[in-house]
Amino acid sequence: MLAYRVKTSVYIDAFNLYYGSLKGTPYKWLNVAELCRLALRPHHRFHRFRYFTAHVSPRPGDPGQPARQQAYLRAIRTIPNLTVHLGHFLTHVVSMPVAGPGPTRYVDVLKTEEKGSDVNLAIHLINDAHRNDFECAVIVSNDSDLVEAVRIVKDDLGKPVLVLNPHKERPSVELRRHASFFKTIRKHLLTRSQFPDKMQDSTGVFRKPSAWK
Repeated sequence: MLAYRVKTSVYIDAFNLYYGSLKGTPYKWLNVAELCRLALRPHHRFHRFRYFTAHVSPRPGDPGQPARQQAYLRAIRTIPNLTVHLGHFLTHVVSMPVAGPGPTRYVDVLKTEEKGSDVNLAIHLINDAHRNDFECAVIVSNDSDLVEAVRIVKDDLGKPVLVLNPHKERPSVELRRHASFFKTIRKHLLTRSQFPDKMQDSTGVFRKPSAWK
């Protein structure tokens, strides 16, 4: 007889994952489902994956960024029961002090902020818990803004919440305190969780972006 496996849903904060574990590495072609399977104990039955992100825009020094993102979204959509939830970016001018000695000088800079992912993640986490859609939740993030949602699901609704932390430096003390389980994502997990370079979906064959090789 097979051992019982817990019905588990995963909530992925894409930009927190990217800036914590993937930026500047060769591991951007990441199979997030495989990462979770390797990182967690084998008695999880992964029921649902929710991936929270926003569409990026081309930058003067990197016009190919949107195309690489679309290739990656195409790759993760091959994961069964994965849905992509989109936020948005806001760009505005802010005045920032110039570093260095002497009188403080300010310059105007363009600041781009990703909006919506943490709110969307928290809402779906709590809503799915209320609907009894999972027995256990996994959050891939180090964002302390998610603490209250974690606390509600764990303490008020009685469902364990596991955190896979993408940031080796300065892990969130509050998330660690409220989570049922807290684990930092290590390099060997990223290495073993890569999609194949060549993939196929319902529309045809596609490949890992050449800039990521």
